[in-house]
Amino acid sequence: MSSYQKRNNNAISSDDPEAITKLEAKLAELKASQDEMKKANTYYRKNKTMKGYPGLDDYNANALDEKINKSFSWEKQPYPGYSLQNNNANIRRITKRIDELKKRDALFSTDGDDKSTSPDINGWEFGGGSVVMNAELNRIQIFFDTKPDEEIRGELKRRGFKWAPSQNNAWQRQLNSNGLYAVKQIKFIQPTE
Repeated sequence: MSSYQKRNNNAISSDDPEAITKLEAKLAELKASQDEMKKANTYYRKNKTMKGYPGLDDYNANALDEKINKSFSWEKQPYPGYSLQNNNANIRRITKRIDELKKRDALFSTDGDDKSTSPDINGWEFGGGSVVMNAELNRIQIFFDTKPDEEIRGELKRRGFKWAPSQNNAWQRQLNSNGLYAVKQIKFIQPTE
């Protein structure tokens, strides 16, 4: 078994119905971890040892002190700066992802919001096919009545759409803000009035 297969996959898919809840839990863990790393570094800078740090016994404190003393010059603290920066970048990334998922879910909410009835959310018909916003699959799908010509297929590919024969021959891409922007830029699939 390769190391790739052994790895635990904790990825949270955007089409998971519990994605926002899971991401918020992950965000809370990251924020708690960031606070703990800052506290440990502050304690070490003040005392030059980890002995006496709350929740850390003397054996582990000595081991951590020894690791810090043997480390490179830029790592002379329990958590080097790059660890804090990486964790902070993950906090920003997950926060942005939660915001995007909430915006996407707001598009499909029917809480009396007039925006929920716009053609963008419900999809639309165009001359020769239809556009469907498939929230279940988290995809924007374009269906053609006949096989589109090479120029149209090229435009769809340039806009990030992929042909999916398993989805009734739909051209599709992920349902997100970039996907919504792309579908609005394709002239030949705009709604017929």
